[in-house]
Amino acid sequence: MHPTLTPFLAQSDQWIRFDVGAFAEQFWNNTVDGLTQGGIYALIALGYTLVYGVLKLINFAHSEVFVVGTFATWLVFYGLGFRSGGSIELGIGEIVLYLGIALIAAAATSAGTAVALERVAYRPLRKRNAPKLAFLITAIGASFAIQYILRLDIFFGLNQRPAIRLLNPEVLFEIFGAPVTNIQVIIVLASILLWFVADYFVNRTRLGRGIRAVAQDPDTATLMGVNKERVIVITFLVGGLLAGAAALFYMMKIPQGAIFNGGFLLGIKAFAAAVLGGIGNLRGALLGGLVLGLIENYGQSLFGGEWKDVVAFVVLVLVLMLRPTGLLGEALGKARA
Repeated sequence: MHPTLTPFLAQSDQWIRFDVGAFAEQFWNNTVDGLTQGGIYALIALGYTLVYGVLKLINFAHSEVFVVGTFATWLVFYGLGFRSGGSIELGIGEIVLYLGIALIAAAATSAGTAVALERVAYRPLRKRNAPKLAFLITAIGASFAIQYILRLDIFFGLNQRPAIRLLNPEVLFEIFGAPVTNIQVIIVLASILLWFVADYFVNRTRLGRGIRAVAQDPDTATLMGVNKERVIVITFLVGGLLAGAAALFYMMKIPQGAIFNGGFLLGIKAFAAAVLGGIGNLRGALLGGLVLGLIENYGQSLFGGEWKDVVAFVVLVLVLMLRPTGLLGEALGKARA
């Protein structure tokens, strides 16, 4: 063997592998972790799906809407006196109360950010009948702007943010030997519940019918008395509320998750989840998020942690090659009432 190749190959053996044994051994652990992470992806993906369904706009700034929610969650937890590894003992009622306060704060902050983003960045472009490319460039620019506004938290003395944990993970039960913690149960169940609420809102309420009408044919919907601008604002509002909820769950899972650019990769994955399930499809967002969470966790066991993200996106590409509209593919405007 050539001497210059030996160090490279030796190093490669440490991070390139196809370990079926590790996959089988960690299958149920990865399934639980994948569903937990997938629930967070699904909630963020719903925001992408709703906005795309109504405006045919890929709102790349939605990941920063999520990050604003993580900062709001951190501020609430910090203000309540919690730190990672703290010894504060709480009863169930207190835990529910504090989680409720954090959820309201994160959801309200993210929703406010989403509505402000629509009003400041996108509405002026719609009034000028700007081309789609202008919306896309504006979304990317808004994403960076929000990132660096959050980076200015040094002026508030928050640039050194300690990890925050309200609820310490405790094993509740096991699934085929894989421990399931209280945090994982809360995230999965709450994510599915919020998806049901969003699905009911869009498919069973009057405002939801307005959203679907504008998604299907905005001009005809306007002639039928639907206030298009109001529908657009509500769409951003709902997407922001769901992103705020995802931010709380993310901070419960990762106490040090309030980072100014922490939404970049997570946002891309949530967008990939929306595309995987069928962008513009609420059911597709849930399915895509859960599937993507499982795939990346399975992939890290098979190929190594360094390939976790690569596996997820390769599978996405393969699915879209076989089914370009995603796994479900039904557009928001065509959803049945």
